[in-house]
Amino acid sequence: SLASTAITCFTRGLDLRKGTEDVLCPANCPLWQFYVFGDGVYASLSSVCGAAIHSGVITNTGGAVRVQTLPGQENYPAVNANGIQSQVLSRWASSFSVTAGTKNTALEAVGRSVSTARPSTGKRPKKTLDKKAGNKDCKADIAFLIDGSYNIGQRRFNLQKNFVGKVAVMLGIGTEGPHVGVVQASEHPKIEFYLKNFTATKEVLFAIKELGFRGGNSNTGKALKYTAQKFFSLENGARKGIPKIIVVFLDGWPSDDLEEAGIVAREFGVNVFIVSVAKPTTEELGMVQDIGFVDKAVCRNNGFFSYQMPTWFGTTKYVKPLVQKLCSHEQMLCSKTCYNSVNIGFLIDGSSSIGESNFRLVLEFVSNVAKAFEISDIGSKVAAVQFTYDQRTEFGFTDYVTKDKVLSAIRNIQYMSGGTATGDAISFTTRNVFGPVKDGPNKNFLVVLTDGQSYDDVRGPAAAAQKAGITVFSVGVAWAPLDDLKDMASEPRESHTFFTREFTGLEMMVPDIIRGICKDFLDSKQ
Repeated sequence: SLASTAITCFTRGLDLRKGTEDVLCPANCPLWQFYVFGDGVYASLSSVCGAAIHSGVITNTGGAVRVQTLPGQENYPAVNANGIQSQVLSRWASSFSVTAGTKNTALEAVGRSVSTARPSTGKRPKKTLDKKAGNKDCKADIAFLIDGSYNIGQRRFNLQKNFVGKVAVMLGIGTEGPHVGVVQASEHPKIEFYLKNFTATKEVLFAIKELGFRGGNSNTGKALKYTAQKFFSLENGARKGIPKIIVVFLDGWPSDDLEEAGIVAREFGVNVFIVSVAKPTTEELGMVQDIGFVDKAVCRNNGFFSYQMPTWFGTTKYVKPLVQKLCSHEQMLCSKTCYNSVNIGFLIDGSSSIGESNFRLVLEFVSNVAKAFEISDIGSKVAAVQFTYDQRTEFGFTDYVTKDKVLSAIRNIQYMSGGTATGDAISFTTRNVFGPVKDGPNKNFLVVLTDGQSYDDVRGPAAAAQKAGITVFSVGVAWAPLDDLKDMASEPRESHTFFTREFTGLEMMVPDIIRGICKDFLDSKQ
């Protein structure tokens, strides 16, 4: 009898070469991932194991199946059976049917797969463990944004899939290595699979092979924005502290604008690479909306994030240099965003003119600013100092490394009540709170909140803080003199000085302070 071939959850009828073939389906294929067209007679586009479960030949524990190739037909029906919803297809060039395989072929398949295994050596098991872990030196969560537009067409779409497959193999995907997913850009973006769906190269390759060409306009901007916003959530498998990367494949040029999408991606801390293939020729330039589309979308316009291939044919030599870029952890300049790479110190006036209830409004303001940032041991950090004539460090940058703990520490600050020595307090904070982190990777910000005239000089201490690399925002309430506020603030002073008559007005300033911090952060990175 024929020996069975072990196949995967994703193998389709059209992937099998013989008229009659005995195959062995694996156990535990995820039912929701099956594409099955028809009922009893299945379009050869269908998953073989999916069709076998749908028709009741096997269950999800897998098993032996005999596949018989049949001619194509019209109107494959949609039927829900055994947990699988098959889909309608109006016509397809070939079909297949499935019947139960015999037990002895199943045994032979097992026998055959064992006999083709390499002779065992003492070292073999370790190798498989490493393979599962993947390339630990390449830390990246990558979305391949592939071109599924009419621009590229079915033939080159398949070449694109081959290229992405080769890149995936060379990356060394694994539990501790890079993770990848695929989004297809066409008229509307479609997430084909997420980072969490597969952690082995083989599974990724099958998933890539299964991708169907969608066609439509090349709305790459729309797809890039969608991917930056939706793809990298923790529940979809993005990992904390690992660079997020989108590799955009673009045949020719996009139908829409990439500029806004590029801004959104940078805001979300995503590193965008553009692989442009067959870029517009001189006679095509008239059709291109924006000739500078690559520069608008990439993470940084420094040459590192753009990559060109003249055509989709013979691309093997382009695989390795692209993989080297994707694995250059330290070049991922866009992973750092204002939300995850700042230290914000709050210097809070505790003088007696404020009063207990207004002091609560001040703490609420501090909480609402802190809340916007990604506070963690590898992210942003927050510290608070309260001052009168005296200073008290409420908590330093390394005391609390989760947002919840920081917010509860802010809520628990007790009102001191006393005089106002703002200059002294700035010097104290520069030395004791920012001193320990001054060589760290984060950018430093100080937000000074006061409701009155300081008894000492603020200009000297504020200048020293700025010289030490701290950007100062001054927020005044009620009787705080504008001259003092301006003297403390960083340049340009207008955008770093805030004032409100009433404590209730603090709430309105929260978005402006957050925006100001982000603007300064981005300006410092250019």
